[in-house]
Amino acid sequence: METLTHAPVLARFGYAVSDPTRARILLALSEAPGYPSGLADSLSVSRQSMSNHLTCLRGCGLVVAVPDGRRMRYELADARLGHAITDLLGVVLAVDPACCAPGGGVPGLPFNGPLETDLGWPAPGSHGRNG
Repeated sequence: METLTHAPVLARFGYAVSDPTRARILLALSEAPGYPSGLADSLSVSRQSMSNHLTCLRGCGLVVAVPDGRRMRYELADARLGHAITDLLGVVLAVDPACCAPGGGVPGLPFNGPLETDLGWPAPGSHGRNG
């Protein structure tokens, strides 16, 4: 097992949350541990998709699988991740829509990603949570 700090941790976290489903899984797990089937149902994804995303999040070191009888319960690997996610949700960004969007402004990547509203974020042009 490799231990990462600083920039590599941020890179892994960035990769993990670059996918909307993985971001939603991390948000759910920041509230409480969960089981794959329950997470799949609550996030409206297939169990196979959930399994793949949880494998990725485990590989990135962000979640751990804890045996619970014959089932596996997933939780954040470090409680500080939950605090960091909560803190990040409070950040308000002024963004250029042509830059840093899924595929937007990145050479070679077509824009085919989700809109911000798919992640529960305010739609472009709205005033968001802070009105």
